[in-house]
This record gives sequence, structure tokens and C-alpha cells, in this order.
Amino acid sequence: MTVLFTISNITEKQETHLKARFPNQNFVFLKDKKLIPQYIEEAEIFVTYGKDVTEELLEQAKNLKWIQVLAAGVDPLPFDAIKKNNILVTNVRGIHKIPMSEYAISMILSVYRKERDLLLYQLDKHWNRTLSFGEVTGKTMIVLGTGSIGQEVARLAKAFRMKTIGVSRSGRDKEHFDEVYSVTHLHSVLDKGDFIVSVLPSTKETRYLLKDEHFDLMRDDAIFLNMGRGDLVKTETLVRAVQEEKIGHLILDVFEEEPLAADSPLWKNERVTITPHIAAISDRYLERALGIFKENMNLYEDRQLEEMLNVIDLDRGY
Repeated sequence: MTVLFTISNITEKQETHLKARFPNQNFVFLKDKKLIPQYIEEAEIFVTYGKDVTEELLEQAKNLKWIQVLAAGVDPLPFDAIKKNNILVTNVRGIHKIPMSEYAISMILSVYRKERDLLLYQLDKHWNRTLSFGEVTGKTMIVLGTGSIGQEVARLAKAFRMKTIGVSRSGRDKEHFDEVYSVTHLHSVLDKGDFIVSVLPSTKETRYLLKDEHFDLMRDDAIFLNMGRGDLVKTETLVRAVQEEKIGHLILDVFEEEPLAADSPLWKNERVTITPHIAAISDRYLERALGIFKENMNLYEDRQLEEMLNVIDLDRGY
């Protein structure tokens, strides 16, 4: 069978390893996405970051049976066309938990330890010991999303003896959380959090879930951190929350529209920290992603489709 890769940052060493690991398969590695139409018709397996999967492309993909997305987010995929063609979709959910949890803790610490101010003082060669610093130990963290990433965030928070509260669709108990509530009880827990961290994906249920009323409920000294998906909350809602001092600090890695517009007032607000959608980036990202693909490839060759990792529910979108 033909396995079509459109992962531009895959190395020759990784390509050679895959060919040796699966010698019975015909691997095609494309660096130029313009060449995809020439090979998609013969491909049975398509390995991609997801954005090059379109309805038009799927019309040509007569033999396609499985799409392995080397990302966690699959919201850009044309689900109707995929369902119509009965194509299996898997992602690499779970590989982001280490870099993203480290991002969350490090960014919260940077706010509490006034790292932005200290850097500016250093650049000005200014010796200033008058800053006051907070401590995160013993605080309460609310995590929106209790999957692998949310659980790892909560696990690291426990190193600082934090109380951890999870919010999820089901409200089922999860490891490393002291309490878990369903989304229907979100209003009743938001005022408990010193830190509110969102790792929610983009689904029909989560798009614009947070509104002005939710920021009204948050403590005015709380930190809200979003590293899930930008369409969780409208940009204008975030602007109002920080300008009206409903929230102590915003840490934003994802936005409703990316990149964030240059004229957005969020850029210059001292109580906002902006990063360019980099929370999941790690020098081990592709290594971990390919590890999931290889496990799934073994199962696919053995026709153990029901055992494959991270199969996407095409109706729910995750």
C-alpha cells in the first residue's frame, strides 16, 4: 500500500527508519504540497498535520482508508467528506502534555515572579529590589479540560501543593484532580480559582463557551491562561475583561484569529502576556508523533483497527 507523508520537517534518518520498519509499504515523502494531487489517488494512508486535507483532495483520494494527523487538533478537517468516504482518522493526542504543562506552570510563575519587569530592569542596568512577589504554593488551580494535558497540568500543580479542580464535559473523576465538575456547573466554580487554565479543544460544545458573564465570576486577581483553542472566547471579551479589571492577568497562547492583529489593545496591556501559539512546541514533538504513527501502523497492518490509538469520533470532532 502507499503511505503518503506531507510532513515537511521529517528528517532523512526518520524516513529511512520508517522504510526499514515497514518494508512492505510504499512510502512517499513530499516536501512540496503542490505535488499532493499527483499521489493522493494511490494513497491508502495519508500522514499529515491536517491543514492540507480538503474536500477537493478527498474527491481524488479513491483508495484512502486512514488519515493519521500528527497533531492533536483536528477541527480543520472536512468531517462530512471524511464520513461520506468512511475514512478512519487518528491523531496524536497525548504527546503535548509535557511541553504544554511545562508552559502553563512556567508562564504562571513568570507572572508571579515579575520576570517581565526584571528583564526590563536588566536591559536598563537598573538594580531594583523594591518589587513585591507572590507565591503559587497553596493556591487553587481550575483546569478546563481533564484529558491527558489537563491531568499533567494538575500533576505539576500538585508539586506546589495546589488544590486542583477540573471541569469537563462528563464531570468524571480524573487522576491528580481533587474535584471535577461538569461544564454545566462552570458558573459555580470559577470564583474558586487563583488560576484558570484552559486546554479545551475546539468543538461544537466549546466554541465561545466563555463569555463576559464567566469573567465577571472570576476573581479580580486571578490569572486566566488559554493554551487550548482560541475560539473558546471572543477577543473582544478578553479585551473587556482586562480593561475593566475583571481579571488580574491574561496569559494567551491561542487566539480567535491568528496571528493576533497588530492593532489589538491586548499587545500593550501590562496585564497581558502573549505568546504565538507555541505552548506545544518541543524538540521531541515529531519523535513522539511518529511513535504513535508506528504503533498505529503495526495495528493497521494486522487489521486490528479497533485497537488503534486516538481514533477520532467524527460526530463529536475529537
